Amino acid sequence: MSIFTDVQYLVPLISLFNILAALTIIFLERKDATSTWAWILVLFFLPLAGFVLYLLLGRQLRKKHLFRWEGRKDIGIDNLISYQTEAIREESFEFRIANAENYREMIYMHLKTNNAVLTQDNHLDIFDDGANKFEQLLKDIETSKDHIHIQYYIFRLDDLGTRIVNALIKKAKQGVKVRLLYDEMGSRNVKKRHFKELINAGGEVEVFFPSIFPLLNPRLNFRNHRKIVVIDGRIGYIGGFNVGDEYLGLQKKFGYWRDTHLRIEGSAVHPLQTRFLLDWNQASAHQKMGYSDRYFPVIPKKGNVGLQIVSSGPDSDWEQIKIGYLKLINMAQKYIYIQTPYFIPDISFLDAIKIATLSGIDVRIMIPNKPDHMFVYWATYSYVGQLLRAGAKVYIYEKGFIHAKTIIIDDEASTVGTANIDVRSFSLNFEVNAFIYDATISHQLAELFEKDIFDCTELTWEMYKNRSSLIKFKESISRLLTPIL
Repeated sequence: MSIFTDVQYLVPLISLFNILAALTIIFLERKDATSTWAWILVLFFLPLAGFVLYLLLGRQLRKKHLFRWEGRKDIGIDNLISYQTEAIREESFEFRIANAENYREMIYMHLKTNNAVLTQDNHLDIFDDGANKFEQLLKDIETSKDHIHIQYYIFRLDDLGTRIVNALIKKAKQGVKVRLLYDEMGSRNVKKRHFKELINAGGEVEVFFPSIFPLLNPRLNFRNHRKIVVIDGRIGYIGGFNVGDEYLGLQKKFGYWRDTHLRIEGSAVHPLQTRFLLDWNQASAHQKMGYSDRYFPVIPKKGNVGLQIVSSGPDSDWEQIKIGYLKLINMAQKYIYIQTPYFIPDISFLDAIKIATLSGIDVRIMIPNKPDHMFVYWATYSYVGQLLRAGAKVYIYEKGFIHAKTIIIDDEASTVGTANIDVRSFSLNFEVNAFIYDATISHQLAELFEKDIFDCTELTWEMYKNRSSLIKFKESISRLLTPIL
């Protein structure tokens, strides 16, 4: 059979596949209109490449029974959720910290959409430097007595990663139960066999959504972007730092790495532990975890910070972290500070920021001065340009790369976690954030933002209007791709 005959049959076959994919997008997946049209254009203008891209990036995740853990009943979390939801609705809930009561609507929303219990007895340490964060983490690993649960999107086996693994091996040999979970796409150069010594010492290692075929992962879009550490059920970590030398500022391409991470002591460690167990059991076929008192010990009061651990992902009917962001923005009275490496908001988020700015609220957004993903960078530039026109202030971080994911309002409430301001974090990735109701912590985060301004160049509306034709071209192409980035 000649090559022309092969093409004769191949072209209508590809067309049929693309038509079926388009019908699936329109009638079954029910994506938003912008995303639907973007995928239809890709399928019909790039027939073969478009179909492959759809298989890798476009399909929705089957949600049924993705995360299920019967241990929720054993730790009493279901009863606590029911009690808090009803008590807040009936205005009988005891807010032990005054600031939290101002955000009762937001707390109720997170309870209803995410089962995110409110804890009011926490102590938080804020880390904005990778060296300090990992020094403290290694100290906590060294003093652990019972178990260490570690989950990162990126886990590199460079100098930092090797130090952490060696510390885990040491503790595993001492009888501490060590579990390490990493995402395959984020840690694409790491394989389970690289942790052989840890596994031989008694540790367990799992991979989130591994490839079904070598070099091909049909769940390319649905990645576990969470960064969680729980030690002895008493200490928790959550934030933006992954494990790798670049997070210590040791990679020349990025320079100094500015991020934000939290160390938590208090009852909030329990919902963080629950999140880890759910993710672990999804990834593990043979080493599933059940309920045990050792994972949920009684924690004495450590402080008075109120917070909720909120997670989101493609397994959910709600974009919980995004609607939490929107609620924060809508409740602001004085100022909104945002730090994010990627700013590719959907219409709802963009409009909320515009309304806040046009209402006279001091809106400030800080983004990097260099891209780690080219299209995402120029799309970010185009969106902040729109907000400059409305009156927002935009700062370009010049000291290195800013990777922090924080929003602070009014020195009263804030959020720190893993979710960027883009479609991927809002609906495609598995993310986790701490929503904090505390004036002291929020003020500290605001002070860090204001200190970072000294390492920034302010992008003004006049500067943006006078950008080059080349930049305008890059923005236009990148923005066109945002529905599928």
